[in-house]
Amino acid sequence: MISACGSSVAALVTADNTSHVEGMPEAAAANPNFNSTACNVFMCKGLQFADNTANVQTFQPGQVVNMLASIPIPHEGPMNVSVVDTKTNTAIGNPLISFVSYADESLPALPANNTNFNITIPTTLGSSCSVAGTCVLQWFWFGTAADQTYESCVDMVIPGSSSAVVSAPVVNSALVAKSRIWRGNNASE
Repeated sequence: MISACGSSVAALVTADNTSHVEGMPEAAAANPNFNSTACNVFMCKGLQFADNTANVQTFQPGQVVNMLASIPIPHEGPMNVSVVDTKTNTAIGNPLISFVSYADESLPALPANNTNFNITIPTTLGSSCSVAGTCVLQWFWFGTAADQTYESCVDMVIPGSSSAVVSAPVVNSALVAKSRIWRGNNASE
């Protein structure tokens, strides 16, 4: 990440892997040679696929994947998990799960489905995500009152679509901060 984004952006992610995206451009501005093409801070917080190749997950079309989210400071707002094309930073198809109201800090406790939920890998992707680095599974949450965006990405491959449905919790600790599966632990590389 340092070679692509500079030490100031990498330091921000390393200091707090749960930090919001809005702080990234300010950190990038501290680097006079910052290259937004090499480091898109609005795509997986600038974390680089090259630093995470050992953690690429393989999912099957139709597979049910359990995800756990760590939400240290709730901020109510919308959330979704989507398959995202890494070249365009756009979702492919509809969100796999979405909430209009998520992580509501006014509640005495967060609903269990805010931190432990299942998504189903689409069966309609064909070969669009069959090469590592072309797609990520992205958790995206916007705290409305805080005006802050949070995101995490799972580097993954999905072999060509089939109609088979597989149910196996492959990513039980995927959203937990500092997990080796999510981009984020390798910011100092």
